[in-house]
Order: sequence, then structure tokens, then C-alpha cells
Amino acid sequence: MHPTALIDSRAKIADDVSIGPYTIIGPDVEIGAGCEIGPHVVINGPTQLGQRNRIFQFASIGEACQDKKYAGEPTRLIMGDDNVVRESVTLHRGTVQDRGETTIGSRNLFMAYAHVGHDCIIGDDCIFANAATLAGHVKIGNFAILGGLSAIHQFCHMGDHAMAGGGSIITKDIAAYVIVNGNPAETHGLNLVGLRRRGFSKEAIKALSQAYKLVFRQGLTLQQAIDALEQMTPAPEELQVFIDSLKSSQRGLTR
Repeated sequence: MHPTALIDSRAKIADDVSIGPYTIIGPDVEIGAGCEIGPHVVINGPTQLGQRNRIFQFASIGEACQDKKYAGEPTRLIMGDDNVVRESVTLHRGTVQDRGETTIGSRNLFMAYAHVGHDCIIGDDCIFANAATLAGHVKIGNFAILGGLSAIHQFCHMGDHAMAGGGSIITKDIAAYVIVNGNPAETHGLNLVGLRRRGFSKEAIKALSQAYKLVFRQGLTLQQAIDALEQMTPAPEELQVFIDSLKSSQRGLTR
């Protein structure tokens, strides 16, 4: 721990954590083993960081949210393991109007200036490129990718293995496995490159391609498409993830 770091006596920090100069760590902060906290970082609580997270300079973790309804209630931010948080990233705590907690999984990469608003839920193995922005109450699945300068409206959901191109403005839900792009964002196909890189079988990709055409190319209503998908047999596990992402849509589907 650098001697210029300011660490509240009520913080709980594992013995092997490194903390850089001029970093500020407030009360009710827990930092797990193997974490590396760079210089000029601010971590406020209640916030819990798992193991081996790397936080770069000028990041702000667990700060009070920007929701005007927030009145100082003791909300939380929970982060898993092996995340990388680059320069000037901002991750805010939750609000009592929702879950009271912002939840971040493991092995995510937050590039410089990315922002995660209050009450968001982020899965594992996601990539947030530079200045990707989440409003409050957003849910992101596993292995999702947000391009630089993309923005997601509050309460939107983004499914597993989905990808948003740089500069996308997303105001509706995104199905699992698809690529969206544009302002407003539109769906442009399956994330085939990502699926192949992650070892999806040819059979699973074929089933998802058929499902994609049914939902996005046949002119069906969402419910009609879901009913048709549930009749597809045999249905691989990956197809059920796709169907579940459609069923969970509450803001309408990006098509």
C-alpha cells in the first residue's frame, strides 16, 4: 500500500492487495485477495470486490448513483473475480427503488471511460469497449460485447453472446446471439464469428440460424415466433437460451 493512499479503517482488504498512490478507499469496502488497485482510484462502499481484479488509474468504483431519487440509502456494488477496469471507468451502486445493488460478474473487461449505471446486472466474460455506457437497471448476459461509444437505455436487456457495434444507440432488448448496430440499433444477423470462436457446434449454429430467420425474417409477431420456435425438435440447449431471451423481453425486441 502506497503511503499516500487514504484507506478507511473500516475497509476490509486482503493482505496481498496492492494499492497505488493517492487512491482513496472508503468504509464498507471489501477487496479480495490478489487485487491490484492503481493510483488515483476511488472506491466507496458498500462495495465488495472479489479476487484478482485489476483497477486502473482514475476509476471510480461503488460511487453513489446519479439517479435524482437517490437520497443516500445504503445500497451496494458487488463484483466477482478477474475483472479488468481500465482508466476513468465509473461503476455506480444501486437504488432502493430497484434491487439496491449493482452486480458485476467475473472476467469482464471495461475499457477506458465505460460507465455502468445503478442497479445493472452484468454477467461473465463481457467486453465493454471505450466509453460504452449503460443507463440504470440494464441487464447484460454472458459473453456480450458492446462497441465503443455505444449506449443502452434504462431497463433494456442484452442476451448472451450478443454484440453491439460501435456507436449503437439501443432502446429495446437484444436477443441472445445476435449482432445489432446503428442509431437506432437494428439487428443484422447472428454473431457467427463469436459463436465459432467459443466452440459452438455446427448443429447448434444451424439451429440458431433457422431460429434467427424465423424471428427476424418471416414477418411474425414475437409471440408467433416464440410459439414456432418451441415446436422445433430436437431443440439444443443453445436454442432454449435464445427462446428465453425473447420471452424475457419487456421493452420490445430490437429487430
